[in-house]
Amino acid sequence: MKRGWWIGKFMVLGLAALALIGLVTMLLWNWLVPVLFGGPAITFWQALGLLALSKILFWTFGRKSHYGGHWKPYWKQRWGNMTPEERENLKARMKEKWCDWKETPSTKESDTSIG
Repeated sequence: MKRGWWIGKFMVLGLAALALIGLVTMLLWNWLVPVLFGGPAITFWQALGLLALSKILFWTFGRKSHYGGHWKPYWKQRWGNMTPEERENLKARMKEKWCDWKETPSTKESDTSIG
């Protein structure tokens, strides 16, 4: 019985949080978008749909960020153990393999290091 009570509380709290987030989204949209961009005002249900769409398109669904992935620590350690000559050699090979543009004086000056 206690377990069902906690599940019920959690569901009510989750629905209340979702409703609050939807309401805030609707209010912010209706306050800013029509004034700034001349766009339409939206309803509460449209705001919830907008949140669902943004979740599908932009959020990670609980996974870790895709930036770097499991290779990031490997390359960070490898880069740190390289000599400056090895770093330049790796940069040159990567540039040769993946970059199809010609170097201009502005790109030579803005050369940045990874580490």
